[in-house]
Amino acid sequence: MTWFRRRQELPPASPVGSAAGAHDVDADSPGQLRRRLWEQVQHINRSAGQLPAAAVVTARQITDTIRWVIDSAGDRELDVYAVVLIKGIVDDYLPTTLRAYLNLDPAVTDQPGRTGQTPTAALIQQLDSLAVAAEELRQASGAHDVDALFSQGNFLRTKFTRSDLDL
Repeated sequence: MTWFRRRQELPPASPVGSAAGAHDVDADSPGQLRRRLWEQVQHINRSAGQLPAAAVVTARQITDTIRWVIDSAGDRELDVYAVVLIKGIVDDYLPTTLRAYLNLDPAVTDQPGRTGQTPTAALIQQLDSLAVAAEELRQASGAHDVDALFSQGNFLRTKFTRSDLDL
Protein backbone atom coordinates (compact mmCIF):
# COMPACT_ATOMS: atom_id res chain seq x y z
CA MET A 1 0.00 0.00 0.00
CA THR A 2 1.63 3.19 -1.19
CA TRP A 3 -0.17 5.44 1.29
CA PHE A 4 1.95 4.00 4.13
CA ARG A 5 5.21 4.84 2.40
CA ARG A 6 7.02 7.95 3.35
CA ARG A 7 6.55 10.71 0.78
CA GLN A 8 9.49 10.60 -1.58
CA GLU A 9 11.42 13.80 -2.02
CA LEU A 10 11.58 14.72 -5.68
CA PRO A 11 14.30 16.80 -7.28
CA PRO A 12 13.23 20.39 -7.84
CA ALA A 13 11.96 21.20 -11.29
CA SER A 14 14.33 22.65 -13.81
CA PRO A 15 14.44 26.45 -13.57
CA VAL A 16 13.84 26.69 -17.31
CA GLY A 17 10.50 24.90 -17.01
CA SER A 18 8.97 22.37 -19.36
CA ALA A 19 10.53 24.00 -22.42
CA ALA A 20 13.80 22.38 -21.35
CA GLY A 21 12.58 19.00 -22.64
CA ALA A 22 14.44 19.38 -25.92
CA HIS A 23 17.67 20.22 -24.13
CA ASP A 24 17.34 17.37 -21.63
CA VAL A 25 18.09 14.88 -24.41
CA ASP A 26 21.69 16.10 -24.16
CA ALA A 27 23.55 14.13 -21.48
CA ASP A 28 25.51 17.25 -20.50
CA SER A 29 22.46 19.46 -19.97
CA PRO A 30 21.84 20.84 -16.49
CA GLY A 31 18.60 18.81 -16.34
CA GLN A 32 20.36 15.52 -17.03
CA LEU A 33 23.24 16.36 -14.69
CA ARG A 34 20.70 17.27 -12.01
CA ARG A 35 18.88 13.93 -12.46
CA ARG A 36 22.08 11.90 -12.20
CA LEU A 37 23.13 13.89 -9.15
CA TRP A 38 19.72 13.20 -7.59
CA GLU A 39 20.29 9.46 -8.15
CA GLN A 40 23.54 9.77 -6.17
CA VAL A 41 21.75 11.63 -3.36
CA GLN A 42 19.20 8.82 -3.17
CA HIS A 43 21.99 6.21 -3.17
CA ILE A 44 23.75 8.01 -0.31
CA ASN A 45 20.53 8.25 1.65
CA ARG A 46 19.72 4.55 1.12
CA SER A 47 23.25 3.56 2.16
CA ALA A 48 23.47 5.86 5.18
CA GLY A 49 23.06 2.98 7.63
CA GLN A 50 26.08 1.18 6.17
CA LEU A 51 28.35 4.21 5.91
CA PRO A 52 30.15 6.09 8.69
CA ALA A 53 28.23 9.24 9.68
CA ALA A 54 31.13 11.46 8.63
CA ALA A 55 31.09 9.84 5.19
CA VAL A 56 27.38 10.51 4.76
CA VAL A 57 27.81 14.16 5.78
CA THR A 58 30.77 14.68 3.45
CA ALA A 59 29.09 12.88 0.54
CA ARG A 60 26.00 15.07 0.93
CA GLN A 61 28.20 18.19 1.14
CA ILE A 62 29.71 17.12 -2.18
CA THR A 63 26.29 16.64 -3.78
CA ASP A 64 25.04 19.97 -2.37
CA THR A 65 28.08 21.79 -3.77
CA ILE A 66 27.69 20.15 -7.17
CA ARG A 67 23.99 21.00 -7.12
CA TRP A 68 24.86 24.66 -6.53
CA VAL A 69 27.17 24.64 -9.56
CA ILE A 70 24.56 22.96 -11.77
CA ASP A 71 21.88 25.39 -10.61
CA SER A 72 24.16 28.31 -11.50
CA ALA A 73 23.61 27.29 -15.13
CA GLY A 74 20.18 28.90 -14.98
CA ASP A 75 21.79 32.17 -16.08
CA ARG A 76 24.34 30.76 -18.51
CA GLU A 77 25.66 27.50 -19.90
CA LEU A 78 28.04 25.53 -17.77
CA ASP A 79 31.67 25.74 -18.76
CA VAL A 80 32.88 22.59 -20.54
CA TYR A 81 35.47 22.03 -17.80
CA ALA A 82 32.77 22.28 -15.15
CA VAL A 83 30.65 19.71 -17.01
CA VAL A 84 33.60 17.31 -17.27
CA LEU A 85 34.33 17.60 -13.54
CA ILE A 86 30.66 17.31 -12.57
CA LYS A 87 30.24 14.21 -14.71
CA GLY A 88 33.44 12.74 -13.26
CA ILE A 89 32.30 13.26 -9.68
CA VAL A 90 28.65 12.28 -10.21
CA ASP A 91 29.08 9.39 -12.63
CA ASP A 92 32.40 7.93 -11.50
CA TYR A 93 34.39 9.19 -8.52
CA LEU A 94 31.65 9.47 -5.90
CA PRO A 95 29.73 6.27 -6.76
CA THR A 96 32.95 4.26 -7.19
CA THR A 97 34.30 5.44 -3.84
CA LEU A 98 31.05 4.61 -2.04
CA ARG A 99 30.56 1.29 -3.84
CA ALA A 100 34.11 0.14 -3.01
CA TYR A 101 33.45 0.74 0.69
CA LEU A 102 29.94 -0.71 0.67
CA ASN A 103 31.20 -3.91 -0.99
CA LEU A 104 33.53 -4.59 1.94
CA ASP A 105 32.67 -7.00 4.69
CA PRO A 106 31.63 -4.72 7.60
CA ALA A 107 33.96 -6.70 9.88
CA VAL A 108 37.05 -5.35 8.07
CA THR A 109 36.12 -1.68 7.71
CA ASP A 110 37.99 -0.69 10.87
CA GLN A 111 40.95 -3.05 10.50
CA PRO A 112 44.19 -1.55 9.17
CA GLY A 113 45.12 -2.73 5.69
CA ARG A 114 48.53 -3.06 4.02
CA THR A 115 49.10 0.68 4.20
CA GLY A 116 48.21 0.83 7.89
CA GLN A 117 45.06 2.80 7.12
CA THR A 118 41.59 1.45 7.80
CA PRO A 119 39.04 1.30 4.97
CA THR A 120 36.89 3.75 6.93
CA ALA A 121 39.77 6.26 7.14
CA ALA A 122 40.51 5.75 3.43
CA LEU A 123 36.85 6.41 2.58
CA ILE A 124 36.81 9.62 4.61
CA GLN A 125 40.08 10.76 3.02
CA GLN A 126 38.79 10.07 -0.51
CA LEU A 127 35.52 11.87 0.17
CA ASP A 128 37.43 14.82 1.63
CA SER A 129 39.45 15.01 -1.61
CA LEU A 130 36.23 14.99 -3.64
CA ALA A 131 34.78 17.69 -1.39
CA VAL A 132 37.84 19.89 -2.01
CA ALA A 133 37.47 19.37 -5.78
CA ALA A 134 33.75 20.20 -5.63
CA GLU A 135 34.42 23.34 -3.58
CA GLU A 136 37.15 24.46 -6.01
CA LEU A 137 34.66 23.96 -8.84
CA ARG A 138 32.08 26.05 -6.95
CA GLN A 139 34.59 28.82 -6.38
CA ALA A 140 35.68 28.77 -10.03
CA SER A 141 32.05 28.90 -11.10
CA GLY A 142 31.41 31.82 -8.78
CA ALA A 143 34.54 33.57 -10.05
CA HIS A 144 33.20 33.15 -13.58
CA ASP A 145 30.03 34.94 -12.50
CA VAL A 146 32.12 37.74 -10.96
CA ASP A 147 34.23 37.96 -14.13
CA ALA A 148 31.07 38.14 -16.23
CA LEU A 149 29.74 40.95 -14.01
CA PHE A 150 32.96 42.95 -14.35
CA SER A 151 33.05 42.32 -18.11
CA GLN A 152 29.47 43.57 -18.41
CA GLY A 153 30.39 46.63 -16.35
CA ASN A 154 33.37 47.37 -18.59
CA PHE A 155 31.19 46.97 -21.67
CA LEU A 156 28.54 49.32 -20.31
CA ARG A 157 31.12 51.88 -19.26
CA THR A 158 32.69 51.78 -22.73
CA LYS A 159 29.31 51.84 -24.47
CA PHE A 160 27.68 54.64 -22.53
CA THR A 161 30.56 56.92 -21.56
CA ARG A 162 32.68 59.06 -23.75
CA SER A 163 35.42 56.99 -25.38
CA ASP A 164 39.05 58.10 -25.47
CA LEU A 165 38.81 57.81 -29.23
CA ASP A 166 36.11 60.48 -29.46
CA LEU A 167 37.31 63.84 -30.74
